[in-house]
Amino acid sequence: MGRKALYFRTGTAAAALAGISVFSAQSQKQPNVILIITDDQGYGDLGFHGNPHVKTPNIDKLASQSIRFTNFYVSPVSAPTRSSLMTGRYSLRTGVRDTNNGGAMMASSEITIAEMLKSEGYRTGHFGKWHLGDNYPMRPVDQGFDESVMHLGGGMGQPGDFTTWSRGDSSYFDPVLWHNGLQESYPGYCSDIFTEEAIKFIENSKNNPFFCYLAFNAPHTPLQVPGNYYEMYRNIDPSSGFNNDLKPFPAMTEKDKEDARRVYAMVTNIDDNIGRLLRRIEELQIADNTVVIFMTDNGPQQRRYVAGMRGLKGSVYRGGVRVPFFIRYPAICKSNTEINAASAHIDVLPTIAALCNAGLPSGRIIDGKNLLPFITDAEKQTGGRSLFFYWTRHSPELYNNIALQKGKYRLIGNTDHNAPAAGFELFDIENDPYERKDIVNELPDLASEMKNELDIMFKELVSSGNLANRPYIYAGTENENPVFLNRNDAGGQWGVWEQEEAYGTWRVAFREGVYNFKFRFIRAVPKGGRMMVETGTFISQAGNEKEGIDVIEMRNIHVPVIECEFTPFYLSGGKRILPLWVEIEKVR
Repeated sequence: MGRKALYFRTGTAAAALAGISVFSAQSQKQPNVILIITDDQGYGDLGFHGNPHVKTPNIDKLASQSIRFTNFYVSPVSAPTRSSLMTGRYSLRTGVRDTNNGGAMMASSEITIAEMLKSEGYRTGHFGKWHLGDNYPMRPVDQGFDESVMHLGGGMGQPGDFTTWSRGDSSYFDPVLWHNGLQESYPGYCSDIFTEEAIKFIENSKNNPFFCYLAFNAPHTPLQVPGNYYEMYRNIDPSSGFNNDLKPFPAMTEKDKEDARRVYAMVTNIDDNIGRLLRRIEELQIADNTVVIFMTDNGPQQRRYVAGMRGLKGSVYRGGVRVPFFIRYPAICKSNTEINAASAHIDVLPTIAALCNAGLPSGRIIDGKNLLPFITDAEKQTGGRSLFFYWTRHSPELYNNIALQKGKYRLIGNTDHNAPAAGFELFDIENDPYERKDIVNELPDLASEMKNELDIMFKELVSSGNLANRPYIYAGTENENPVFLNRNDAGGQWGVWEQEEAYGTWRVAFREGVYNFKFRFIRAVPKGGRMMVETGTFISQAGNEKEGIDVIEMRNIHVPVIECEFTPFYLSGGKRILPLWVEIEKVR
């Protein structure tokens, strides 16, 4: 593994503001940074945004104390948002192209906010969801975090997070998590656990500048929540209490309503935890010198109030990509302020760099902008800035669920690969914030111009070296041994998830040595089959004459230095059964 690119210094935050007096004397100290992100909480899942049902007093109070970017955007789904958040770059540059299918592994050459701040003397901690690779060299502890407590894959209770998946309906309670790369049991409910660990980190770091990344996995499915929170919402009708004449409102089935009750209960639990954390930094007397950022990773997964916007999670319409973004820093004179400038997840790293007087990563394109000038009176307009959006399963598709936003216009493609500009949709979100009136035929020249720009951006991003040379998981190193391969990071057949008869493969770089392999299956495999393992240039196999076993071990396999597609399957009667997870241990 080579060293990453060095940084170049951008100058102090005050200098970046061209002499405008915004910071108090205290702000010349390095501020602490707390970055809070929730999972699948939509723009409408806050009382502050006009939802009469959800109880979020602590987040609402934070919003009222913050600078609020009201046109802040993310990617339509989780891992792409998180890679952009951590690096200031569009996700395709980082190698992240999906939420599973091996597409949620960020290239280890990427430089994260944690690495940037760590080089400036910060202590760094991550608590909750990561979703950018679960093995060396892509874990939080490999990407700049001193302390990490996390689950695997895209969510607890999912096949990729195999230590909680087996728990079924109780996967969010008393979980086995990964503390600095090792499994550890934790009592309690997941959001409470992650908050408690974040508070411990802050308490232990209070005498030094610190960066705390608190990434709740809630309110992502499965919608599990402590009973006392659910009782707050058991009898509400989540579709009532809205003036549907002013904002479009989706029709909700009974299942939608029950899902909304559970989501709101999970959000209120998050709100209580955020309140607990904010009170603790007040008690520690570090609040005045602490930047607190709150945001979410994409729109809601289930149908409910989303402030009238069109689309849900996964969609490039605004309902899928417009989210809350609040930044509170008492050293900035202005608070309780709304800024309408177009902004995005890619802007967080350069903004934190400016606030913390940190050097930006060199030798790479940083797509984001420092948002501090928008906070002053120096720059209030969106100008001609363009933002690019996409998401399709497995890999980006030309003109499918893709968008370009420029100023007040949004060009959206859900069409064929060779469609002309007239086959797209064009919206004026200043006059049509809910994207209901397609004006592509009224402004054909603008549509063509924006399509050309989208084409250029798409071609640039899909030619990224990190996409062409997809990351490897390293086996046999002192950094991680044994290595656990999970379904989230498996490629091969599209949608490898809970299927048994599926083709799956992991990209693994082995160091030479003797290895033991352990394969765990979803259920017991039939007697009389053979365990097959293709390791690049050779295959190893072993018979099985035992009934009722769901774990097969193969021992003392010599593997040379090799980068390969590691492909295991159990062969039985013509069926190829894929393990749920694989353990690879170098024994000598």
